[in-house]
Amino acid sequence: MTNTSVPYEYIRSKLKDCNPVNISNKSGACYDGEKQELYVKLMGKRYIVQYPSGYVYHEDYSEVDQFVMKTLILRYLINAKGMPATGKEINYKDVPGGQVYYRNFHGRCIMRLARTFGGNIPAFEEAMEKLNGTKNGYGDISYRFQFLNNIYITFILWKGDDEFPPSANILFDENVPYYFDAEDLAVVGDISIGCLRKLISPIVDKL
Repeated sequence: MTNTSVPYEYIRSKLKDCNPVNISNKSGACYDGEKQELYVKLMGKRYIVQYPSGYVYHEDYSEVDQFVMKTLILRYLINAKGMPATGKEINYKDVPGGQVYYRNFHGRCIMRLARTFGGNIPAFEEAMEKLNGTKNGYGDISYRFQFLNNIYITFILWKGDDEFPPSANILFDENVPYYFDAEDLAVVGDISIGCLRKLISPIVDKL
């Protein structure tokens, strides 16, 4: 998925063929029939999708300018199959197509997570607490958090030492194939890490 208008315009054209009530039921996005708007929560923020146009806005009705973000939100709404989160986790390789795209996902998302937060655990903790993440027992530190409505992710970090650099892993709730394919999940990883980075205060970032 590239950050251009072509994928967005394509998926936007598909929205009008979908029933907004069905979308709401299957995606967990609230639908306001009077305003003809769907409301999606992504990384703690609410986004507005107008139906049937497919235009995506921030909560203050300023337009989202990232085509990748808009495309991912619309793909979630249109492809949602209504499977709730299970609380059980799977690796990227367990997702259909994950074996094929794993090398890309590892470099693009897992290594980026390690580089971004592996040497700054306080920043990782601050960002996750702001996101209301739930700490669990993987690695040296890990959190499970809500990415998008029914999509939950677990970020895991190992601090590293004199011999080994920091490392990371990313797990998904096992319901994720009912919403996204392997290629989409690389974008999910990109967006989630970028959003976490924006939650860090300048002081903690320098630790």
